[in-house]
Amino acid sequence: MSRVYNFSAGPAVLPEEVLREAAEEMLDYRGTGMSVMEMSHRSKAYETIIQEAESDLRELMNIPDNYKVLFQQGGASQQFAMIPMNLMKNRVADYIVTGQWAKKAYEEACIYGKANKIASSEDKTFSYIPDCSHLPVSEDADYVYICENNTIYGTKFKTLPDTKGKTLVADVSSCFLSEPVDVSKYGLIYGGVQKNIGPAGVVIVIIREDLITEDVLPGTPTMLRYKIHADNASLYNTPPAYGIYICGKVFKWLKKQGGLEAIKAYNEKKAKILYDFLDESRLFRGTVRKEDRSLMNVPFVTGNPELDAAFVKEAREAGFENLKGHRSVGGMRASIYNAMPLEGVEKLVEFMKDFEEKNLCTE
Repeated sequence: MSRVYNFSAGPAVLPEEVLREAAEEMLDYRGTGMSVMEMSHRSKAYETIIQEAESDLRELMNIPDNYKVLFQQGGASQQFAMIPMNLMKNRVADYIVTGQWAKKAYEEACIYGKANKIASSEDKTFSYIPDCSHLPVSEDADYVYICENNTIYGTKFKTLPDTKGKTLVADVSSCFLSEPVDVSKYGLIYGGVQKNIGPAGVVIVIIREDLITEDVLPGTPTMLRYKIHADNASLYNTPPAYGIYICGKVFKWLKKQGGLEAIKAYNEKKAKILYDFLDESRLFRGTVRKEDRSLMNVPFVTGNPELDAAFVKEAREAGFENLKGHRSVGGMRASIYNAMPLEGVEKLVEFMKDFEEKNLCTE
């Protein structure tokens, strides 16, 4: 069976080249006589894998020397608690709520201290990014938190909020490595890799060194302290070893594509094809305010739930998988991450045009 075009929001499409390389190394990784899946995380071979992965990520993102890179488990959802446990020194933090994941992070932070919702787009079903140029940032806030790209709703911060000097913390799970980023603007930037970088099970945390301290909230488990992981180079316990190995291959693949400037241009080209069609379509429409559209996640609807369901069914039969929108919003969503080929978007638009003609003619 040939590969389908996989528009899943995560776990998501990976570069075919990476998958083939991993398949070739499955039984014998570079003469070790074993798979990376079977390898001790304390071995020399694995030490090289994780160190190279970090080095390549630092190069891709131009990560300053005063930031630590941590490969962790628990996904983004565990970070919702880990961030306040480690950073909420004054027990105060400000949250900008632009989707379900930022909302969950805010709710989790409320367990540990005073979390202030200083901006939100919930009034219009998270279909836009609120103006964050004049925020009521709390004087005693330990940090300001955002989810930079909203997977479910298809919105993206194009300009970072003015945090008035407070530490910016960002969940970048669904836009990780999709474009260049100035890491120095953040105190902590993190994301689950299963959307744009690797298989589920790894979360990458990039954190400024001055934020890594022994001073954490009372009762914080050892495993949830950034300092423990930083001091042990992400090897305090057995890490998600195979997932990190795949991430490392994706980093090398990205470098071969020309780095983040090149991948951003490619992503913009793909997104333009789909958004241009949605803007002209007589049947489909996008659900996000134009200036806030994500390059990675594109939600759209016909306005008729029965027609939406028919589209998803027929699309699957035609080899376009995982186009159904998130259960909380319905409709459709095409996630067009780095590894989605241009051809996949072009063919999807062709299919959408045919579906439109067929269904408009029957009205």
